[in-house]
Order: sequence, then C-alpha cells, then structure tokens
Amino acid sequence: MNAPPTWLLGGIRTPFVKAGGDFKRLPVYELGRIAVGELLARQEVDPAQIDEVILGNCAQPAEAANVARITALRAGIPEAVPGFTVHRNCASGMEAVADAIYRIAAGDARLVLAGGMESMSQIPLQYTFEYAEWLGGVARAKTPLQRLGAFARFRPRLLAPRIALAEGLTDLVCGLNMGQTAEVLSQEFHVTRRQQDEFALLSHQRAIAARERLREEIVPVFVPPAYEAVADDIGPREGQTLEALARLKPYFDRRNGTVTVGNSCQVTDGAAALLIADEATAQRWPVPALGRIRSFAFAGLAPGRMGLGPVYAMAKALDRAGLGLEEMELIEINEAFAAQVLGCLAAARSPDFARAELGRDRALGEIPLDRLNVNGGAIALGHPVGSSGARLLLTLLMEMRRRGLKRGIAALCVGGGQGAAFVLERD
Repeated sequence: MNAPPTWLLGGIRTPFVKAGGDFKRLPVYELGRIAVGELLARQEVDPAQIDEVILGNCAQPAEAANVARITALRAGIPEAVPGFTVHRNCASGMEAVADAIYRIAAGDARLVLAGGMESMSQIPLQYTFEYAEWLGGVARAKTPLQRLGAFARFRPRLLAPRIALAEGLTDLVCGLNMGQTAEVLSQEFHVTRRQQDEFALLSHQRAIAARERLREEIVPVFVPPAYEAVADDIGPREGQTLEALARLKPYFDRRNGTVTVGNSCQVTDGAAALLIADEATAQRWPVPALGRIRSFAFAGLAPGRMGLGPVYAMAKALDRAGLGLEEMELIEINEAFAAQVLGCLAAARSPDFARAELGRDRALGEIPLDRLNVNGGAIALGHPVGSSGARLLLTLLMEMRRRGLKRGIAALCVGGGQGAAFVLERD
C-alpha cells in the first residue's frame, strides 16, 4: 500500500548468533524482551504510551502462546497495552511493521512497537502421530492385561523424531526445501558455483568491515551462567577465503548442485524491535525519526521459485511509491542464498522477465553491488526468520542516516512463494 505518513522512530536488535551457540538456552521471548526493553530505555518511552505491540515469530513455543504478548509483559509494558503475534515466514518482521501501519492508518494507534524474534536453537524435535496414538493406548488401558497388550504394540521406530526445523524449511506444496529452491534459480539464471562463493565471501568481508557500525543497532546480551556479554553478530568469518568456500560440498543436491552451507544463510537466533509512529507523534518526538515508510508491498509467486520474491515485491512497492529502482540509493535484499540474490539481480535487469512475470514493458532495473547489502547480509550475519525483516529495515535506515541518503528499499524472499519490500525515505 501507499503508506500514510508513517515513521520509524528508532530500533534495536540483539546480536545474531548461530543456532546452537551462545543463545541456545535463551527462550525466544527472552530474546524479544531484551530487544524491546532496550528500545524503550534508549528512546526514553513511557511504556503506557504504546498503543499496540506486534511481533513476528515463526516457531512459536508451546509454553508461550501469543509469544508477542508474553514478550511485552516481560519487558514491562503495561497489561492494558494489547499485543499479538504475526507469522509470514521470513517476512514476519516486516508483516509486524505492515500491521502497525494498518493500525495507524485506521486511526486505532499512534505509536506501535513492532518487530520480530526467533530462537531457531529451540525449535523442538517432535514425536510422530503414530507414537502419540501408542501413548494414548497405554494411557487408556485399564487392566493389567490391557496394559500388557498396549506395551506389546511398541516398536522402536516409534521413537524416530520429526525434525521440526527441517520440516518447516520444506515447502508442502512444491515439495522442495529452501536450499533446493535456490538450486532451481541457480539453473534458471545460470548462476555458477564460483559466482555464489564470491558473493558469499563479499558478505563476510563487508560484515567484518561494518562491525563498529553494526554495534550502533545492537544491544549486548549477557548470557548465563557466566553472564559474559555477546556484543557482536556471531557468524561473520574474519578469515573466510574463496578457497575455503570452494572446498565445501553441495548440500542440497549432492551430485549436481552448487548451493553449499557456505553460500547459504546461517540458521540463527535473534530479535529486533522498532517503534512505528504517525506523523504527529514523530513531529513531537524528542529525537529525529530514523525515516519514513513511503510504501510497501507483498507479492506471491510459485513456491519453487520463492527466492525471486524480492523482485515481484519491489516492483509493486516502487510503483506504489511512484519511484524507480534507479532512485534507490541503498538496497537491502535478504541473503537467503547467494544463488537466490544473484538470481534476483538477473531477473531485475531482464526485460524478458519484466514482460513475462511483472507485466512491465521494461526491466525493473540494475542493482549495483556497491549499493546492495553494504554491511553484509544473512550469509554472514544470519537469518533468524521471524526477525530478519525488521533487521533489514533498521540496518538500511541506520546506514542511510550515516551517509546522508534520501531513499532506499529493503526486500526479502518468503518461504511458500512470496516476497516483501519496503521503500524508505529520509528528509
């Protein structure tokens, strides 16, 4: 939609940490609490001023239904402030911001706390339905003979777990996991293994070079039991080389593939929180807003080509803003896979793709590498799926402010065959 005058006042995020690492024992609502609490403190916000809390999360924990509400209460937001959780796969953090804009446009809110969070470390293993049926039979047995019969039906295969993370990253419609969809794009756009590895290396190099800048958007997290601070993203590799990346074997198509763990995003834990406000609130805010949300769009496409979602969504968002891609001074595209981002670059500059897929008479435009993901991307920083969309908006606006730039666009692909994009402005 063409966003009504809506402003992103400020934001903060935790470091992004590889799953199974320092954050593995922190529940997702604790990661969210840290980000929300720090944002309120830095912006000196009276929590009672907030009209709504909207947070994205994909793998919602069983013990915290409506995890956004739990997070808000644990962060000290009053009980009278309502909150809800949204889930649009990788775009959940952007969906939270979109819903905040809808609330503001409807006149239901002036100040909304939005963002996203994910603990991919704590996505559980699950038992099969067959095992649950067996347990139910044992529980229903009333006599010793019935119990003996129920136990006799046990088979060791019942204990084989369902890996919820792997199942969640596999599309139920097309049957491909996310890495396999990247292989589809590498073949469609003739993206070579070397091109993917070179892009992955650039992501690490830029993230390492940007460490000081990225600290401006990060709150250190003190991790028990030693309570040592994690202050930086745990993912960027200072010593990464093209030779080391080239030694990795294809992971999703072991015989003919080009996509490896080295040129794919990292499975990660993290949270991000943003303050979204109407124009009147932004004008009287004690510090200048980070920027204005000019327009946004979500788009759908074939699930097997989900990685092209940013191109479809950017085309819609730019049209709604009345702007061209060439007017975007900085661009963020979430790096789900190097093949996916490089496929998006090829699709954006292709007149044939524009005519056949976007209904446009000319190509969307060129995406120069010197404007794209200038502080690195998810290949180096990681991709905690519920929060990445919010992180992209925050990182983009922070860098636009440093450089004194006026316009930028942030986009990501979404599992299930969707894309999301936001056009952002600064005065």
